[in-house]
Amino acid sequence: MPAMKYDKPAKGLIRDMVREWDLKPGQVFTAARAVEWFAKKYPLLQPTGIKANLALLSTNDKNRLHHYSMTRDDDLLFKVASSQYRLYEPGKDPAPIHELVEGDVAKQEEITAEEVADADDGFRGEPLPGSSEFVLEKDLQSYLIKNLSTIEAGLIPFNEHELSSIEAPAGNGRRIDILAKDSSGAIVVIELKVSRGYDRVVGQLLRYMNWVRMEVAEAGQRVRGIIVCRTMSEDLRLACASIKDVQLLEYMLSVSVSKVAAYELPEGN
Repeated sequence: MPAMKYDKPAKGLIRDMVREWDLKPGQVFTAARAVEWFAKKYPLLQPTGIKANLALLSTNDKNRLHHYSMTRDDDLLFKVASSQYRLYEPGKDPAPIHELVEGDVAKQEEITAEEVADADDGFRGEPLPGSSEFVLEKDLQSYLIKNLSTIEAGLIPFNEHELSSIEAPAGNGRRIDILAKDSSGAIVVIELKVSRGYDRVVGQLLRYMNWVRMEVAEAGQRVRGIIVCRTMSEDLRLACASIKDVQLLEYMLSVSVSKVAAYELPEGN
């Protein structure tokens, strides 16, 4: 983990901000006001990290589902609209996302077949007999974030500026599948396609890479991109031929089965 720029993490500083403002129940403030407050008092913190922490401290923001360290101490805010927040009011507002029972979370995160469909090739998420690909993109994402070394030795989750390493916000409602850091210190943007990858994904990846260069990366810090999918189309391989900072990877699932001997029962049974 990188060293903190100040004596408190950003979440703690936001709590200080709220106390200084002496917010009353129902009083709404904007993310822009928070960014302005930080610019005056803690200028080393970037707006991206501040906005990410506002989301994490909001009891009804789904970003919490991608952040595994949330506690009741983080139940500070309630998001009322895009970039608008107020104090969380227990008993009046819905239960914080981290308190929902597993079934409620499943309902909240339920995805229809059309939503998980891979529009490129008509994939609809049904497991195919003998399939060697993940059923859902989130399954591939969940596996890779825990096994980044399978992509590249020395690759670790990106945990700076209070950004989550999965589903990191990238402006205009877009999210990066996986954000990582390599052994040389470069930021790595990883875009996933559970099935076949087509050339249009290059534009998506380059947009994320340039957003990271502008909003996250330090001066001179390299930003790389990796596309991971089951199979690469020829168009995608051609589109990436002259892009030096983009790498293409195909994944393959492997399942082995071994025979296990049954217990031998005593004679007469």
